[in-house]
Amino acid sequence: MPKRVLTGTVVSDKTDKTVVVKVERKVKHPLYGKIIRRSKKYHAHDEGNTFKEGEVVRIEECAPISKLKTWTVVEKVGGAAAIVDPMEG
Repeated sequence: MPKRVLTGTVVSDKTDKTVVVKVERKVKHPLYGKIIRRSKKYHAHDEGNTFKEGEVVRIEECAPISKLKTWTVVEKVGGAAAIVDPMEG
């Protein structure tokens, strides 16, 4: 099974070798049909402390590194127009 890859914005880079990435997705409300935004924060491993707050990054699922970290930052995504969730249909 392939590893999941998500795209989101770095909201915190205060911890050592870790960034917190906020991933937003749009979902249709089951009763009212309105499109609403849902978000979740993921702790991702950033070995060189290279990614800063506000950057759009791509994260990939990996083996657990610590209690909260099961994702690694793969790359920085160029431009804010590329905030498209590949898991979204």
